[in-house]
Amino acid sequence: MTATIRSILVRTHACTCSSLVLLSSILVAGCSQDSSTGPSAPNAVMSRESGGRTSDLRGVLRAAGFTGQVGLTLEARLGRPVDRRVAELGRMLWFDPFTGLNNDNSCGGCHSPSNGFGDTQSIAIGIDNNGIVGPDRGGPRNQRRTPMAINTAFFPTLMWNSRFFSASGDPFDNSRGFIFPPPEGKSLSYLSHLLQAQAFIPPTERTEAAGFKIPGTSHDLRQAVLDRLNGNRAYRQLFASAFADLRHGRPITFDHFGRAIAEFEFTLVFANAPIDRFARGESEAMSQSQKAGALLFFGRAGCVRCHAVGGQSNEMFSDFRQHVAGIPQVAPSHANVIFDGPGANEDFGLEQVSGRQADRYLFRTSPLRNVGLQPAFMHNGAFVRLEDALRYHLDARSQARTYTTAALATDLRGPTGPSAPVLNRLDPLLRRPVALSEEEFTQLVDFLRYGLLDSDARPNELRGLVPTTLPSGLPGFRFQFPEGRRGSPTDR
Repeated sequence: MTATIRSILVRTHACTCSSLVLLSSILVAGCSQDSSTGPSAPNAVMSRESGGRTSDLRGVLRAAGFTGQVGLTLEARLGRPVDRRVAELGRMLWFDPFTGLNNDNSCGGCHSPSNGFGDTQSIAIGIDNNGIVGPDRGGPRNQRRTPMAINTAFFPTLMWNSRFFSASGDPFDNSRGFIFPPPEGKSLSYLSHLLQAQAFIPPTERTEAAGFKIPGTSHDLRQAVLDRLNGNRAYRQLFASAFADLRHGRPITFDHFGRAIAEFEFTLVFANAPIDRFARGESEAMSQSQKAGALLFFGRAGCVRCHAVGGQSNEMFSDFRQHVAGIPQVAPSHANVIFDGPGANEDFGLEQVSGRQADRYLFRTSPLRNVGLQPAFMHNGAFVRLEDALRYHLDARSQARTYTTAALATDLRGPTGPSAPVLNRLDPLLRRPVALSEEEFTQLVDFLRYGLLDSDARPNELRGLVPTTLPSGLPGFRFQFPEGRRGSPTDR
């Protein structure tokens, strides 16, 4: 087991005993020339504003149900410690193209530690890629951006159209079933966590990992993956070491595979951002700008109406419901999927699952924790700057008139799909523009980029999770870790 994964697992188990060192915010207080007379008038005003802002934000967070404690609850909700040996096996499977029947992709090809275990692209590139994970990744595109996998242990719904979800609203509770589209349906509900069930799906997705060379159903594709694992001596030994029931020669099953992948994901909890530390009593964990941005987020800017923290949201900054956010329709010039609409340049979202036209253009609210690590935003990566994504979100109708794909990769710069049908269905919560001053806008960006960032999720902290060698003997991917600038979310 590497030192990196060991430290993450120990941190998950022991963080109730001590706080982690994150983004420190130094509050600079001025002093009058004559300290005996107290602070000067401007500094007294600043002090009152700072104190009031801190007090106001504490009240706002309490009212919203935000505690800053969710990251400390994983093992209690699992009802057991994270299994380090199983998680280490899951790490190998995550990065090994051996688990992809097309021999060129795995979870790690799209969920990269260089970007918070999220996509390096605006729209994902799955099979037939060039072996690179980073800005220079090439190959035919899928339909959407790969979301970050960190903190998914707390997500009650998964995927942009929420096609995998826990009917109880709790990913730790299978009492009402885990719901998947056919052919799985509720058949995976015997598993104890939603992530264990979800791990059954990617190896069967032909554009993501399976490819088109091996015929058959989802069951056939899973069996082909198992045949590979059972036929590989190194993996046989690793599975037998991790699972007691495999130590006498019994074959690896997909239950074992799903458990290992999920266990690795349980180590990817990064929910100790400045706002969490602030909510737990560290008044100086957030800068004054971040506090002002948070007050806008929970207040006048209205962000929390969709990017919720209470109840089943598990403090993940998403209501995990579907909304029409009016996002421009981006379609690549080279894809391995057929897009929707008469021009084959639209994405109908939830309608693809439900079959109901009323669900057209609905997508799940994106969780915002560690959003500063993303190189692209929205379900299709239509924006590559957080500032641009936010401006669009604050006034979609106006911003749609001037939207351009010029900042996107070359193969995504073609004509956009129709915007009028999307804007006509714009969620009522987004129809009224939100006017912010430039200072307020900067404060809101500061809160989103840094106030929600767990510094342990930065690329330099996660790069050690990439294995130097793989059990299959395959070479693996070539990861491009960003250099970044000192202090930036992607700082190495």
